[in-house]
Amino acid sequence: MNSKSIIGIGNALMDIVVKLSDETILEKNKLPKGSMTLVDSATSASLSRQTEGMEKILAAGGSVANTIDGLAHLGAPTSFIGKVGNDELGRIYSEGLKNIGAKPQLFKSFSPTGVAMALVTPDSERTFGTYLGAAVEMSARDLSPRLFEGYNIAYIEGYLAQNHDLIREAALLAKNAGLSIALDLASYNVVEENLDFLKEIASEYVDIIFANEEESKAFTGKNPSESVKELSKLCHIAVVKTGAQGSLICSGKEFIEIGVTGNSCVDTTGAGDLYAAGFLYGYSLGLPLEKCGKIASVVAGKVISIYGARMNETMWEQIKAEVSKII
Repeated sequence: MNSKSIIGIGNALMDIVVKLSDETILEKNKLPKGSMTLVDSATSASLSRQTEGMEKILAAGGSVANTIDGLAHLGAPTSFIGKVGNDELGRIYSEGLKNIGAKPQLFKSFSPTGVAMALVTPDSERTFGTYLGAAVEMSARDLSPRLFEGYNIAYIEGYLAQNHDLIREAALLAKNAGLSIALDLASYNVVEENLDFLKEIASEYVDIIFANEEESKAFTGKNPSESVKELSKLCHIAVVKTGAQGSLICSGKEFIEIGVTGNSCVDTTGAGDLYAAGFLYGYSLGLPLEKCGKIASVVAGKVISIYGARMNETMWEQIKAEVSKII
């Protein structure tokens, strides 16, 4: 089966995953547990100092870039649009995309490449302190129709909601080029701060919307089973991820519950991103929604068994073997 091609647009960030022994650093820096908080360069540097000596993992990241990494490993033709600094981290970022077979479409900035520090507490919950750096400078003016030519699906990062014009332009260009559009709601605080705008974008442009329990509640004020139905009224397909309970998928009158695929959880970093990779891979093959959800569950179930969002080739071979049984 041939997969349709998928292009992602999001914040190009280097991920630094740090394993914490308690929640002291979160409290000291006023980082709400489980959220993504934007920090300035001074706070980012301070977090680096406060976590010196702790176990860290460095990898090219950003929410949609993690999804593109997953899709590329599953075998889908992929590309990623973002903005990096003209620095060593920016070069590492570009090479990382090329190494997995994804086409980098990266704009350059004089500002440093952004960094997302994922602070993982003993309960495996992750809290982000994110310095956007060059990533935040990507603007609607950077985008052009040619970026989307030849692709079938566009995956837009909800974290880009700090720039309404950028998301609107990306959605408009993708829709005009005939692409299906998927949107991830990113974080409950992003939803709360941009609710009216996200509702407008979802109803006008979006075909598939992804949310977790907190994000869907912030969007609709309802519990997961009700919120997934509410979200599906705005677009063709709605997915609500419910952590240890699995996920819910709704499209029209179709309502599907997907269970978790078992691995012990050590770190939830990337779980939602890799769920989206599995789902969109199934969708790109034209599979029924239940199979899309099952593939998503397999991929997400694997990534939570490691620290960080990037899995090694051995794990991907195991995933592909499991996915082939579902397809």
